[in-house]
Amino acid sequence: MPAPLLSLAEDRQFIMRHSLTSPLVIFDLDGTLVDTAPDLIDSLNYAIAADGLAPTTFADLTHLVGQGARVMIKRAFALRNKPLADDELEPLYERFIAHYIEKMPGESVPYPGLTQALDRLSSAGFTLAVCTNKTTVLALPLLEKLGLSNRFSTITCGDTFEWRKPDGRHILGTIEKAGGDPAKSVMVGDSGNDILAAKNANVPSIGVTFGYTDVPMSDLGPDVTIDNFDELDAMLIERLISKRVAAA
Repeated sequence: MPAPLLSLAEDRQFIMRHSLTSPLVIFDLDGTLVDTAPDLIDSLNYAIAADGLAPTTFADLTHLVGQGARVMIKRAFALRNKPLADDELEPLYERFIAHYIEKMPGESVPYPGLTQALDRLSSAGFTLAVCTNKTTVLALPLLEKLGLSNRFSTITCGDTFEWRKPDGRHILGTIEKAGGDPAKSVMVGDSGNDILAAKNANVPSIGVTFGYTDVPMSDLGPDVTIDNFDELDAMLIERLISKRVAAA
């Protein structure tokens, strides 16, 4: 029998009784916090042009992103049905990295309503974190240049641990670094990697519909979907956490 929904006041009391730590909201980066599509495509095409590969487009993006730049390059070659030898990958990766860093932040911008949503959550006493498969050398400078890095207590990247999303340990490691509690944590993301990682970590997930997933977000099975950041507030987070705690 599903756990009954509680009032907002009851949610707050229930959560506080079951843990001394503040609730933690974890965000993916590309396609969730920031629209990085133009710069990912630009740097990818710059890298693969060295091998004469036809450029990719935004229509290809959802098939390419999610596991870091090396995988993007491999998938671009596969998309064009061209073999890529192991010893050819690293020079292309280094070319991608150099171009991406040089242009950063380029045309990448936070999604509409993001800063207001972060303000609402911080004011309500939530701790905020980032869990991204983007490597540290790309993720941290991007967040810094966009004026977002100081909003997050913890930022974990694709090379922070030995594992990355969709492995649930990436989220659990982020929670540990943030001093959080898995029972009071929620993952916000735009892709199958994010939603599956949340399921593997046994934390609730919020799927955003404006990111880079190549299938409808509702098909990925998040606990809740939102179409914009105006919908992300303390009440939504608290209801997800209290429902998860009550069902445990």
